[in-house]
Order: sequence, then C-alpha cells, then structure tokens
Amino acid sequence: MSAISISGLHKNYPGVHALKGIDLSIERGEFFGLLGQNGAGKSTLINIIAGLTRFNAGRVSVLDRDVVADYRHARRLIGVVPQELTFDPFFNVREVLRIQSGYFGLRHNDAWIDELLTALMLNEKAGTNMRALSGGMKRRVMIAQALVHRPEVVVLDEPTAGVDVQLRKSLWTFINKLHREGHTIVLTTHYLEEAEALCERIAILKNGEIAALDTKSALMARGIGHTRRICITTQEPLESLPEALVPKMLRHEGNQLELQLDKTADSVIAALDALRSRGAVITDFSMEGADLEDVFVELTGRQQE
Repeated sequence: MSAISISGLHKNYPGVHALKGIDLSIERGEFFGLLGQNGAGKSTLINIIAGLTRFNAGRVSVLDRDVVADYRHARRLIGVVPQELTFDPFFNVREVLRIQSGYFGLRHNDAWIDELLTALMLNEKAGTNMRALSGGMKRRVMIAQALVHRPEVVVLDEPTAGVDVQLRKSLWTFINKLHREGHTIVLTTHYLEEAEALCERIAILKNGEIAALDTKSALMARGIGHTRRICITTQEPLESLPEALVPKMLRHEGNQLELQLDKTADSVIAALDALRSRGAVITDFSMEGADLEDVFVELTGRQQE
C-alpha cells in the first residue's frame, strides 16, 4: 500500500492547465522531495492531496483512502504544514492545539500536545497569545497543528521559508525523528541543499508535468547534470577573462572565479591554460561534479534566485 497514490491527475483553472496527467506513487515511510519553480504546480498538487482543492480528472488516495469518495478518513491520515503563516489571533498556543484536536474529534489530547510542545521547544510559549509570537515560533505552532492528530503522512510545504539557521536545524532534527519513527514525509522546498541532504527520492515538476522522478543519487548520476563546476583563485584579480571562458562563467569577483564546464566537451586543462596565457598565477583550484541544483537548473531551464 502506497502512502500517496496519484494517477492521471488533471487540474484546470480558467486559462491555465495547472496539472497535466500527473502519475505518482509515494511509498510508506519514504522521505520524498517535490521540487519545481514557482507556478510549476506543487502547491496545487499538495492542496489536492489534502482535499482542499478539487480536480478535473484522475484519482488521488492517501493510504488507499480516496481523497474525494472517502475524504473524512483521508484527511485524518495526513497532516499538512502550509507555506503561508496563518493563525487565530484570539487564542494562545495550547488553546490553538486543543481546538485543532477537536476538529478531528480528539478529546483529552493534552499528553500528546505536551509532547509536541516539548519536541518543538514551545513549552515556554504554551500560554502566549499567537499574536505575540515571532514568525519562527508561529511556524513551529503550525507544525504542531499538523501533527496534533498523529497523522501517518506529513506534508511540508516550504517549512523553513523565512526562518533563521538555528530554527531550521531544530526543525529538521524533529522531522528526521518523525521519519525514523515511520512517518512518511513529503517536502517541497526552494532550499535545494535541504532536499539533497534529506530526501530519498525526488520529483521535479515543470509546467504541471513531472520532468524527472528518481532517487537522488540516480538523478545526479545520469546524463542530466553532466556539468562540472570549477573554482579558481588567482594571485592577482583578473581584469578580464579569455573570450572562450566568458560563456562558462558562473561568478567572477576579484581573484575568485567560478566556471561551469561540460564534462564531455570542455577541457579543464584548456581552461587553466587560457587563464595562464593572460598572465594569471593560479594559487588554488577545486572541482566538483553536478549537484541537485545543477540537475534542477538543467531540467527547469531557469536559474534559481
């Protein structure tokens, strides 16, 4: 039984075909990444899985529960942390979590609420009104809300957007703990290093279609991502680059130079010789293969901001 099963999914808005026949299966216990540019269809897909958006054709189920025909059971099996910060300004943190429990018919849920407050480091804020919390603390409360009914499948839509590094690390420590305990995690993020570090399989959406779906290692090992990145430090700043290297430049700041070369067509030695012919003295050099960002850029055809 798959955690999430999607077949032949289409979604149309006026003048926009947002999802074009999506077929996707996410296995139980998987840490799955869903990537794509803004407007690729990620949020639409998540809202459909959560039962918040209707679709035009296809079938979607969560742990074999159809999100339309059996929506009550399907919604109990999934917890979604939305990208937008939404909160009720009239209640404190503990009250918000008790109210959220009530939506699922759960009473006397304080033991689990206490566990969530501890795990997300919200104990000291339990009696604080939501309006008085920082953005990072509100984000933690939203995660607690998504988990208050103990869902088996957890969907995280840009969970670390706009939060500081320390909070990001603590959130991922908690999410990794959930994953080790058997929860299925689905992550969308613009921080590609997060997806590369955390996800086992990744789907990349482009214009409402799946442009790639594979394990992380397979994505970076196959023909996609056939470039290599070289970083060069010269003794003195370079006033100009050899003409042949200009199209390959990713960054040039003073005596720091970063190039992207094609593994099959470009010679690293030739690039270094071209710099030396301009009188450059190379003091440091490093080279790395394609990472997930390279794969993403090649598939979507657009550099990440």
